[in-house]
Amino acid sequence: MIGFEHKPGLVAYLTCGDPDLATTRKVALAAIDSGADVIELGVPFSDPVADGPVIQRASERALQSGVSLKQVIEVGVELRKLRPKAGLMIFSYLNPVLRLGIESFAQQLAAAGIDGALMTDLTVEEAGEYVELMRAHELATVFLVAPTSTEARLKTIVELSRGFVYAVSRTGITGEQQQLTADAAQIVARIRRFSSLPVAVGFGISTAEQFQTVGSFADAAVIGSAIVSLVEKHGRDAAEPVANFIRGLRVEKSVAQAER
Repeated sequence: MIGFEHKPGLVAYLTCGDPDLATTRKVALAAIDSGADVIELGVPFSDPVADGPVIQRASERALQSGVSLKQVIEVGVELRKLRPKAGLMIFSYLNPVLRLGIESFAQQLAAAGIDGALMTDLTVEEAGEYVELMRAHELATVFLVAPTSTEARLKTIVELSRGFVYAVSRTGITGEQQQLTADAAQIVARIRRFSSLPVAVGFGISTAEQFQTVGSFADAAVIGSAIVSLVEKHGRDAAEPVANFIRGLRVEKSVAQAER
C-alpha cells in the first residue's frame, strides 16, 4: 500500500536488472529496511528519453542481460512476500506495457500485490483506457506534473492520479543537481490547490540537505540517479552502500534536532 510513514517520505527508484535481478532484490530490501517508503521498480527501456546518462547506462546494462517487464513484475512478487507493508510501483515507458497488453499488465500487477504504476511517456490525454483498467483492479496511477504544466492540464493530471502526485522539480531529464530550483516549491503549491493527494518531488535530489528541503514543502522526495549511481559503482555489493546513503538522508535533521 502506498503511504509515507516517514516525514519526508522517500520514494527510491531502481533500474531492475542492473547489474542483475538478484542484486535488484537485495538493494530493494536494503532500501526498504533503511527507510524507503516506496520502491519504484524501473523497467529497462532502449530509449529512455526522460532519463539522464546514469539511468540510461543502467537500462543498457539491464537490457543486455535480457531483463523484461514480466521479470520486473516477478521481482515485485518476491518483494511483496518479504516486505508486505512496503509501497511498490512499476516505473516504465509505455512501449513495454503495450507489448504485454494494458489489461494483462493491470491483472498481473494486481495479482503480484504491486500497488500501481507510473508510465513516464503516457500523456493524460491518451490515458483513458489505461486509467480505466488500472481503476478496475484498484491500482494507483501516478502521473508527472512539470513546472511548465498549464493550470488546466495540472488539474486533469491530479484528477487522474491515485497514490501520489509526482512533481518534477525542473524541466529536462533525470540526474543529480547541485541545488533545487524554486520551481519545485511552486509546483507543489499549485498541485495542492487541486488535490489532497500526497505530493512527491523528484528529478535531481541527491543530498540530505536537498531531501530535508523538499520535506519542508512536499510529502516525499523521489531519489533515482543518486541510488542508481551507487549500484553502478558497487555492482553486486551495492545493497549496503545504498542502505547507508538512505539512512544518511535523515542524519542532518536528527543532528539539528539534537542541537536544539
